[in-house]
Amino acid sequence: MLFFPHAGGAASFYAPFARLFPEGYDVAAVQYPGRQERFGEPFVETVEGLAARVVPSLRRWAAEPVPLVLVGHSMGASVAYESVLRLGSEGATAHCRLVVSGRTAPSTPRETPACDTDQEILDHTAGLGGTDAAVLRDPDLMDLVLPVLRNDYRAVTRYQPDPDAVVDTPVLCLTGDRDPRVAPEEAAAWKTHTSAGFRLEILPGGHFFLTDHPDTFVRLVAECAGANGR
Repeated sequence: MLFFPHAGGAASFYAPFARLFPEGYDVAAVQYPGRQERFGEPFVETVEGLAARVVPSLRRWAAEPVPLVLVGHSMGASVAYESVLRLGSEGATAHCRLVVSGRTAPSTPRETPACDTDQEILDHTAGLGGTDAAVLRDPDLMDLVLPVLRNDYRAVTRYQPDPDAVVDTPVLCLTGDRDPRVAPEEAAAWKTHTSAGFRLEILPGGHFFLTDHPDTFVRLVAECAGANGR
């Protein structure tokens, strides 16, 4: 199980979820450059660039006979999806599964609000939830967080997925019923982007519905490792 963080997020976001998986699951998360222990590394400025950076590390796992489940939330869903597309172009997705959470389908892009100032970025981040309000109020922490948010918001704004691209892996789409960024039909449209099985689960909550239902979220993701990937 490999998790991809949201915009402004880091691998540590998934630590509480990792502890909920049953014994026998190997759970890890991608740490994008420029944050936490990779603080000194330059940012990757595009979604496609992040996928290109992670794919070389995925090839070994994708070649193993056990399922490789790529799970991304919000921006992370796009990075996971682009990673699967790249693995698919190499014929390396026979054992892969894809879980996209809190993200519209590539064929139904929704314009990202223009956040031209730091305050606009902070207001938008606060409105989505998922970020501790204490962090947003702490000037010292914000000196660390704001550069990450600026980079990731630019990456999301610039991202232009192929509306006709299709992965050859089963896809599970998760979304919150009150997510201001993803309408139910925009989530359901992920079905057109897979030639394998598709499942849509709508849970109560907003953009970060998964933090309200961690046990359900983990159960649904863990089920993707089953025989049919759904």
